[in-house]
Amino acid sequence: MLPRSLILAACLAATSTVLPAAAGELLGPGVISTGLQETSAALTPDGRTLYFMRSDFAEADDTVMVSQLAGGRWSTPRVAAFSGQWHDSEPALSPDGRRLYFVSNRPPQPEAAPVTAAMNGHTFPGTNLWVVERQAGGGWSAPIHVDGALNDGAMIYNPTVAANGDVYFSAHRPDSGKAYQIYVARDHGHAAPERLPLGDLEHNRMDPAIDPQGRFLLYAGNEGDALGSADIYIVFRQPDGGWGKPEHLGGDVNSRVLENAPSLGAAFGELLVSSARRDEVSFPKPRDDAATLQRRLQSPLNGSRNLWRFDISAVLRAHGVAPPAGAPAGA
Repeated sequence: MLPRSLILAACLAATSTVLPAAAGELLGPGVISTGLQETSAALTPDGRTLYFMRSDFAEADDTVMVSQLAGGRWSTPRVAAFSGQWHDSEPALSPDGRRLYFVSNRPPQPEAAPVTAAMNGHTFPGTNLWVVERQAGGGWSAPIHVDGALNDGAMIYNPTVAANGDVYFSAHRPDSGKAYQIYVARDHGHAAPERLPLGDLEHNRMDPAIDPQGRFLLYAGNEGDALGSADIYIVFRQPDGGWGKPEHLGGDVNSRVLENAPSLGAAFGELLVSSARRDEVSFPKPRDDAATLQRRLQSPLNGSRNLWRFDISAVLRAHGVAPPAGAPAGA
């Protein structure tokens, strides 16, 4: 188990506002969302191509996958062209779809060793930030290492990119406190990271998702009122350019299990979240045979993390955030 997962524990803090959201739906049951771990969704601007991470329960073997939507159905996912050899995870597309960022333990230079990290006595695959660029023929370039101070600590996670090229991410750095905080590195990730002043450093804040215009930020954490080990929060940009108080998303977005890795979809207010929610089992249950037991234990809602889609357009409008002219309707 990676230390990053271990630190998603409850922390003490003041209660924050609860904001409602529309009921969610499982994304691509049995195709995208399976009995394995799926997280970190990245949708292209047209909403027709999905990149995401798939791994085992221990998250020891992470790979970036891709699927296309056609006729209302997602295609069988395949390994993305730039993934499949290293511990690759957490893809994130730039708002124009021309750049895809991800993190990986692959060597930062030829002949170098794979990236490793250590925390609390654990050694595990580290992560640096990489990017691939869309080519004229429609494919991706070879992965390019993002040279900059954001890669100094070998523990960078869940990049997310604003329209101006600012890269937000979570990391454990010297000024993070006990665990992880959210940072921004301007100039497409090359500038020195700046920690976002979101509150007490006793609280873990991870997996940011930035609005392309920088008007709000979603993240996973626990500000003292989380239902599970981590919930999804939203924070809005203030008139002075700073950030407001984190607000807990209500409705079905959060549950009593782990929610993390939020990302924004193609439609206004479309929110994609990784969740470990499962079907409840009551006893005595209808007697299983080997086939029914295996089918249930391998189903998407077996306690593995899956991808869920929600609509938070009402939350955004309530805070004065409107869709750009010509944008698709809510999810």
